[in-house]
Amino acid sequence: MSGVQIGALRIFSAGIVFLPFGLLHIRKLPRSKVPLVLLTGVLGNLFPAFLFAIAIEEKIESSLAGILNSLTPLFVILIGVTFFKAKIQSKKILGVIIGFIGLLILSITKGPVTGSNISFMLLILLATVCYGLNVNLVGTYLKGLDPIKMSTVSVGFLAIPTAFVLWLNPVSFSTEELRHSIFSVIALGLLGSAAATVIFYALIKKAGGLFASLVTYAIPIVAIFWGLLYNESVGIVQFGCLGIILVGVYLANK
Repeated sequence: MSGVQIGALRIFSAGIVFLPFGLLHIRKLPRSKVPLVLLTGVLGNLFPAFLFAIAIEEKIESSLAGILNSLTPLFVILIGVTFFKAKIQSKKILGVIIGFIGLLILSITKGPVTGSNISFMLLILLATVCYGLNVNLVGTYLKGLDPIKMSTVSVGFLAIPTAFVLWLNPVSFSTEELRHSIFSVIALGLLGSAAATVIFYALIKKAGGLFASLVTYAIPIVAIFWGLLYNESVGIVQFGCLGIILVGVYLANK
């Protein structure tokens, strides 16, 4: 499957499940907030899904993808201070930097980083900028809204544009491998986009945007345990890096 097909099918799967609820909940949201809610769906789900899928489909190094993805909390701070007049304590900035250093070391241990695919690096970098902007929008203007109503509307209506993309780029069920890939992407949409968006917005409402963005640092932890299930080699260096990351998360939220 192409990156465009993966991104479109992932978001369409999440959107088609949420669309009936979105049609119900959109009437319960303040009318002035609806355009902003829809924009959060585009920034927090639609654009990143395509950007990551296209970059990874072109075989960008996983270590480099992990490093760039970890920039999300930094963009939350940078965009918040620059455009949203957010006040960030120095210890929070220090915590984010320490967490980034830990993730940087962890990613480098997974393989060499080269500059041969700068264009795909920029795609992932742009995705993290979208995440950072989205977190600030939700935390600043939409924090008082019900996270379930907001997520069902923001993700549900994405079924419309992604259906058009799939119509232009249809997926094939012709082989067992393709069918397995399609079902995997659907599962990713239902869990990684639909369910995760509800939890993420609830976390922003309860604990703030910076705390929610630190989920980026949990990704390698989850990945290592999945790797252990598939008999990958995980040594003391990897666990040491996780310790550094957790120290950064602690300082950023202390």
